[in-house]
Amino acid sequence: MSQTLLRIDASARLAGSHSRGLADDFQASWQQAHPDGRVMVRDLAQTPIAQIDALTIEGFYTAPDQHTPQHTQATALSDELIAELLAADVLLLSTPVYNFAIPAAFKAYIDQVARIGRTFSADETGLHGLVPDRPTYVAVAAGLVYHDSPFTGFNFVAPYLEELLGFLGITSVEFLTVEGTSVDPAALERTTAAAHQRIAEVTAA
Repeated sequence: MSQTLLRIDASARLAGSHSRGLADDFQASWQQAHPDGRVMVRDLAQTPIAQIDALTIEGFYTAPDQHTPQHTQATALSDELIAELLAADVLLLSTPVYNFAIPAAFKAYIDQVARIGRTFSADETGLHGLVPDRPTYVAVAAGLVYHDSPFTGFNFVAPYLEELLGFLGITSVEFLTVEGTSVDPAALERTTAAAHQRIAEVTAA
């Protein structure tokens, strides 16, 4: 049975992006292992995601059978993005670290797919993810070195995405990270080699 890979790129750089480079390697290796597989690509730099507004939020919290035409239009992009997410067997998210966090383009995507009644629910017992778990790989490129350094606590990308994905129901998450892209060539070489080695391992499985 063929599988579907959903790739989401968040880097503003279309060329010379380390996170995109990791994603390119992952996609090529995955396609080699799954020649009949389907790849969907959502490039958040080339096709920016609209920010949610008051009407979008109103539509999220209004029952579908009570939607006005304006609600339907305001939530159409969210519907499309959620359909892509749910259709994927494997997720590949690539992002740089901008100012210790994810790019605004990626946050706009998350705000469209984190939707009550569709990807999570809320009741008297708490919040519950509605997205079935699936293998998810996050390719991250960081200008600084965060691992075992004074900046360890400054990297909010991995903790945020791990919690956010878990909140939606996705717990099978692995981070493929390169560090030192701006400041430490040795760390960049070391972490890049390790990330590509890990990509080869997980895509061959």
